[in-house]
Amino acid sequence: MEGGAYGAGKAGGAFDPYTLVRQPHTILRVVSWLFSIVVFGSIVNEGYLNSASEEEEFCIYNRNPNACNYGVTVGVLAFLTCLLYLALDVYFPQISSVKDRKKAVLSDIGVSAFWAFLWFVGFCFLANQWQVSKPKDNPLNEGTDAARAAIAFSFFSIFTWAGQAVLAFQRYQIGADSALFSQDYMDPSQDSSMPYAPYVEPNTGPDPAGMGGTYQQPANAFDTEPQGYQSQGY
Repeated sequence: MEGGAYGAGKAGGAFDPYTLVRQPHTILRVVSWLFSIVVFGSIVNEGYLNSASEEEEFCIYNRNPNACNYGVTVGVLAFLTCLLYLALDVYFPQISSVKDRKKAVLSDIGVSAFWAFLWFVGFCFLANQWQVSKPKDNPLNEGTDAARAAIAFSFFSIFTWAGQAVLAFQRYQIGADSALFSQDYMDPSQDSSMPYAPYVEPNTGPDPAGMGGTYQQPANAFDTEPQGYQSQGY
């Protein structure tokens, strides 16, 4: 599988940042990375409220600490995952092993699809808890914009990660359709099983028989035995 199917450049080639940043999957990774920062940053900074009657802070999403914890955890892990696969995009042109390239693309498909699912769960969870939140818990509407931003960018992240999975699957198909993707690929010039071409005697004159100078073994050149019993006259 060549670099055109996944990553920038050819195997073993030099890193080209200009080519890398123009790759659709790299663009989606950067966008997903920014979205994850918005989600966990909004919750960490303004997702917890103080009450005059309570000493401890509580989550803005219906006082459910699991909602805030889920948003922060998924956001931070998605942030780290984006960095990991951005590093893989940079290193990918240096991978010469077809087997390792195939593993990298397959992992990209699985991880991206998994994160799209996690963001879908997070969006549904946060939106539901925000919907059932009681106005009396936040009479001053503190942090409401940040809470809505976390929900909105969780929703957007579903599509950015799903897009990464689709692009990775397309790269896998491109590689699978190529003979170079298979470990069984053999250079035809190195294939010893191919038949040899017949020996052709140099044609130094006219060829009245029209044989083109092809060497042919005489029919009875090595036939020294008599063909059956022959009667002899006395």
